[in-house]
Amino acid sequence: MHDLLGIISDTHGQTRRARRAIELLVGRGATRIIHLGDVGNESILDLLAGIESTVVFGNCDDEHSLARYAQHLGIHVIHPGAIIEIKECRIGITHGHIDHVVKDLLGATVDVLLHGHTHEIRDDRVGATRILNPGALHRASRYTAMLLDPCTGHAEWIDVDADVVGVARTARTGSD
Repeated sequence: MHDLLGIISDTHGQTRRARRAIELLVGRGATRIIHLGDVGNESILDLLAGIESTVVFGNCDDEHSLARYAQHLGIHVIHPGAIIEIKECRIGITHGHIDHVVKDLLGATVDVLLHGHTHEIRDDRVGATRILNPGALHRASRYTAMLLDPCTGHAEWIDVDADVVGVARTARTGSD
């Protein structure tokens, strides 16, 4: 089975926009949703129930109560960050607000580092690691989510409110 990741971040309790983002991602083939923190409240987690999903929490989250609720719903919690492996791709996941977690993930030789926190789309490299930020679904100039094919490195940002594909970039993840 081909894994396609749907990535969201910084929902800050914006249930309507988060629902739309998840619908768009799943509709475009996402087999797993990753929420990169600043969830906001339980209603956002309710949207992930029944979908294979992973969540970290951000600086605006009550991580303890949200973690208990997420686990109750069957959502995989990896706060404040961790590495997941899909095929041969090592993906670091964190919100991005704890510097030593970001540094530790970069030092662990990940192919891709996913983070939120800045509310801005990001696609660049630090050494051999590609760093991606899906943007945000609250307090952003554009409300965006991201599809990532970890096997090919293709990343696609989706304007959630406009329901059109925004920036689409393709690059090979890992060392070429």
